[in-house]
Amino acid sequence: MSKPTTVKAYIETISEERIEAFSKLREVIIKNLPKGFKEEMNYGMPGYVVPLETYPDGYHCKKNTPLPFANIANQKNFIAIYNMGMYAQPEIKEWFEKEYAERCKYKLDMGKSCVRLKKMDDIPYELIGELFQKMSMQEWIDLYEKNIKK
Repeated sequence: MSKPTTVKAYIETISEERIEAFSKLREVIIKNLPKGFKEEMNYGMPGYVVPLETYPDGYHCKKNTPLPFANIANQKNFIAIYNMGMYAQPEIKEWFEKEYAERCKYKLDMGKSCVRLKKMDDIPYELIGELFQKMSMQEWIDLYEKNIKK
């Protein structure tokens, strides 16, 4: 089986029990994504990137690749949201952890930039929308150049 090369093709691979939650999550992200970011396949999953036409330097780890900001993925046991803003700016991660604890009934399952959503009926869509509003594209570029780009 070949890997999907478009977001539409990726979504078509998602199981029936997750498709509704995944699609709603994607809609929330797109609705709340700051101006300038672009949705495209990135690292085998739907990604939200700074386009090369906006930031020609691209991602330092992989030449000619748009600067990644966030991704969503349908994993084996969960839906994952990867948000580099939380990884690069600890205040955003702390804010998210606090808000998640106040708004959700289940314990947060999270890595440095990855939120693992295991309960499809308890996804905090509003909170995720707020998370994506926390950093503009220019703020992400500035933070990337200051802290991550080597």
